[in-house]
Order: sequence, then C-alpha cells, then structure tokens
Amino acid sequence: MDTLHTPQEAPRHTMTQPIVLKIGGNDIDDPQFLRALAGYVAGLEAPAVIVHGGGKEIGALQQRMGVEPRWVDGLRVTDEETLAVVEMVLCGRVNKRLVRQLLAAGVDAEGLSGTDRGLLRARKLLSEHGDLGRVGRVTAVRGQVLLEMLARGVVPVIAPLALGEDGEPFNVNADHAAAAIAQAIGAAEIVFLTNVRAVLVDGVPQPSLGQRQAERLIADGAIFGGMVPKVQTALHAVALGVPRAVITDLDGLQHHAGTVFHNGNGHGQEASLPLAAPVAAW
Repeated sequence: MDTLHTPQEAPRHTMTQPIVLKIGGNDIDDPQFLRALAGYVAGLEAPAVIVHGGGKEIGALQQRMGVEPRWVDGLRVTDEETLAVVEMVLCGRVNKRLVRQLLAAGVDAEGLSGTDRGLLRARKLLSEHGDLGRVGRVTAVRGQVLLEMLARGVVPVIAPLALGEDGEPFNVNADHAAAAIAQAIGAAEIVFLTNVRAVLVDGVPQPSLGQRQAERLIADGAIFGGMVPKVQTALHAVALGVPRAVITDLDGLQHHAGTVFHNGNGHGQEASLPLAAPVAAW
C-alpha cells in the first residue's frame, strides 16, 4: 500500500525531477490552444503532471441548468447540485478533452480525478464569510502513484476533486491542488498557466517577485482581482519547497517568459520565504 504524503512530506525519488503544469479554465475549450499545449508537452524532456481547472464551463452549465453560481472568498460555493455539475464537467468533459489532445500529439496521457485511488485527500475548507459547502483543502497527496506513472512515461492529467474522510468528494481549488501535488512529488517547477503573460504592475510585466514585494503590491492594490490568489498560491508553493513557480500564458511558457518566484535555494535575490510560510485559504 502506498504511503499518503502530506504537503510537508515529499517522497524521495531518483528520476529527473518532474514539473507540474496547472491549466486554467479560460482557454481549455479552445482547440487551437489545446493543440499548442499538447505539442509543448510532447516536446518536454522532464516528466510532467497536468492539473486543470474548468470554472468557465462549470458556470455555463450551471446557468443552463438554472443554478445560479455563488462565491465566497473567490471560491465556488459547492452544494450537492453544484458538486454534480463540477464532477460532470471536470472529470468528464474537460479531463477527457485534454487527454484526447495529448494522445493525438503522441503523449501517453491518462486522465484521473483526485478521488481516483485516493490520490488527493481533503477536509472541509472553513471560511468565516460563509459556508462553502463541499469545498475542501488538500491534506494529503498519494505522490507515489504519480511518480510510478511518470516512471512509466505516462502524463497524469488530474481533475481537482479530492476524497473526504466520509468517502464523498470535495471540490478543490485547482491552483491549491497543483501546489500540493508539486510539493508531494518533489517537482522542480510549477507553472500556473493563465490568460496573461505575466503578473502586471501598472501594465508592466514583472519578471520576478519575492514575498515581501508581492505582499506590498497586493496591499497597495497594484496586484488585484483574480491574480491575487494566483500570486499567493505561487508564493505558497515555493514556501513548501518547490524550487520555482511561474505565472504565465501559453506563449510565455513556449518562450520561457512570465513571472518567476523562487524559494531561496540559490535562484535569485527575490527569495525571502521561510519553508513553512502559510498562505490564505490553505
């Protein structure tokens, strides 16, 4: 039986360090984007794990079903009806679409939900601003399952649901799931692929950001909206020991651009994070 690794316990392995690609939901229904992404993954030398979102399609299906999306702290409130939609979209439509494109590009890919084989375990995420329903925070990652897949040359494609202690699924923020997975498998890098090339401050792309600088820019409102939780999660990932986190778009990924965060192991002066730094919503 494989050991469940918490986000503080990375398994040892001798293979080339993998990378984690977190794919946002904005472009995941665009065939041209998916073909280009699959081509990029096919050309990678390092083994890769892909974690994907799908919020845009979840919201669209909710609207068609007459279910009004509700949000607390930037997270989708997930009642039983919403959870059924989330599973349908993420585990079915989006996950399999990604796998098909990867296979067409010659990548040996396999789609998984975080509930499969108990890959991700979670407990209910509590918020002082309201009940989130079946929204969870990742408490353990079965990293050895992913490492074994990577050792066989298989690219895991993971939908961000997790198994609760009651045997029922939790909806998990895909950024948070990707960061926990990156730490648990000893990834060399995590890339948060979004629809902007880099973190922008007054319209200027930032090549790198450290913790104190990022926190100041958030407090000043220079980093705002949906970019705030992405920056916080990138900082959290490097605080947990992932050597490098990047926020960029597909073009930036292909041309080695974007905003880089490092954890302080000799990778740049922006490093300022203690290895147990907490991040909001974790």
